[in-house]
Amino acid sequence: MALDATQAIASYDAPRKDLYEMGEIPPLGHVPARMYGWILRQERHGDPTEALKIEVVDTPKLDSNDVLVLVMAAGVNYNGVWACLGKPASVFNQHKAPYAIIGSDAAGIVWAVGDKVTRWKVGDEVVIHCNQDDGDDEECNGGDPMLSPSQRIWGYETADGSFAQFTRVQSQQLMPRPKHLTWEESACYTLTLATAYRMLFGHEPHDLKPGQNVLVWGASGGLGSFAIQLINTAGANAIGVISDEDKRQFVMDLGAKGVINRRDFNCWGRLPEVGTDEYKDWFAEVRRFGKAIWDITGKGVNVDMVFEHPGEATFPVSTFVVKRGGMVVICAGTSGYNCTFDVRHMWSHQKRLQGSHFAHLKQAAAANKLMLDRRLDPCMSEVFPWDELPVAHMKMLRNEHKPGNMAVLVQAPRTGLRTLEDVLAAGPTPA
Repeated sequence: MALDATQAIASYDAPRKDLYEMGEIPPLGHVPARMYGWILRQERHGDPTEALKIEVVDTPKLDSNDVLVLVMAAGVNYNGVWACLGKPASVFNQHKAPYAIIGSDAAGIVWAVGDKVTRWKVGDEVVIHCNQDDGDDEECNGGDPMLSPSQRIWGYETADGSFAQFTRVQSQQLMPRPKHLTWEESACYTLTLATAYRMLFGHEPHDLKPGQNVLVWGASGGLGSFAIQLINTAGANAIGVISDEDKRQFVMDLGAKGVINRRDFNCWGRLPEVGTDEYKDWFAEVRRFGKAIWDITGKGVNVDMVFEHPGEATFPVSTFVVKRGGMVVICAGTSGYNCTFDVRHMWSHQKRLQGSHFAHLKQAAAANKLMLDRRLDPCMSEVFPWDELPVAHMKMLRNEHKPGNMAVLVQAPRTGLRTLEDVLAAGPTPA
């Protein structure tokens, strides 16, 4: 394992130990044998407050192209909820490890590097994108790494994630941290931002173009809040859908052209049997929803793209309201996985249905560049202390979280800190 401690961090005194308490910072580059983490075990699948327990485990060992990151803060995403529940499938079916540290968003400091890592050094401040691959097939070398058979999501399909003092990642997962943001702001955005970026710009020829119209479901959430900002930045028009009137102004302030409250309509869930009275009633309601879109886009102007992620509850409507030759792009199914639609409208109007899954490094880096350039707001809504990490996931499971993205403090002892020096000054006195 190579160690290059050349960096601009001021020197500080700290003891060398095999285990450090939360918030206690080891000497720069010293890797303790053990660490604290929120641990998921297969026999505990269930609600996050039951599934996750704090345990002391071995600090990960690095391979040649790996990097160890001291985690200052981590992001909360729905895949953490899925991992705890064991639905739609247990994460242990994928990685076969005896336990899992979940969490697919983080900001922190490079603490150790493998002997083949050249782009990063100890002391670098980074954010982490969650795509991993083996790098040795044709998709990883000239194709799309997201289509590689080895593609996997760190912190979900791997046993190493962000909800621990240290995390092991591939060096290609690292990106520069926006230093104008706090640790918690830096930690909350990468998964949702990069996912939204690929959905909007990653599927030619239906990549977003200036002047186009996009319907965005869940416009006040983590994915939706970035979709609105990216659409606006690209010179296109976002039509946000909300379920709570209190969120309307939040979405408008992000740059949406208009907002629709889906609770004003009754056309959600699985498609009724075609040809029945129930279908006729559903169809009339969908047309009313389509007219609400026209009130924003102009009469007869259907959306060029639908930004889908609820799945079962909204998918039949999405496939109808998108224009001829338009695209429904979907990355999740937070309301259910049994998506139904009237295929006649799909084939006769030559609409495209596109699955989308996170992003490769070039897409994630392009999205991160917008954050580095202060073109986007991380939309951080809530920050939780380390010991309330399961509570944050319960709020997400129950849809009780505030608009935007959530973060959890890990090694950062409090909010508002931006550097390691800040953390050292605010943290506990080493024992």
